Amino acid sequence: MAEIRKRYDAEFRAGAVRIVRETGKPIAQVARDLGVNEGTLATWVSREKEASRAGLDPDERAELARLRKENHELRMERDVLKRSVVLWVKEATK
Repeated sequence: MAEIRKRYDAEFRAGAVRIVRETGKPIAQVARDLGVNEGTLATWVSREKEASRAGLDPDERAELARLRKENHELRMERDVLKRSVVLWVKEATK
C-alpha cells in the first residue's frame, strides 16, 4: 500500500523551527507536540541552521530554491533535445 505523505507549508515549518530554537526544547518533544515526524523536524532545523550560516534571508533562500528547480528542468529539457538531435541525425544518415 502506498504511503501518504503530509505536506507542510513554509510558514508551519518556520514556526516549528522557531519553537525548537527559542524554547530550547528537544526536537523529539516539539515534534510530538506538533504531530510531526521527529526526523522531518530535525531536517528542517538542520536546513535552517545551514541557511543561517550561509547568511541568506528567507526571500533569498526561496529564490535560490526556485532557481535550482528551474535549472534542473532546463537541464532535463536540454538533454531531451540532445537525444532528439542524435536520433534525428541517425535517421537522416540511413
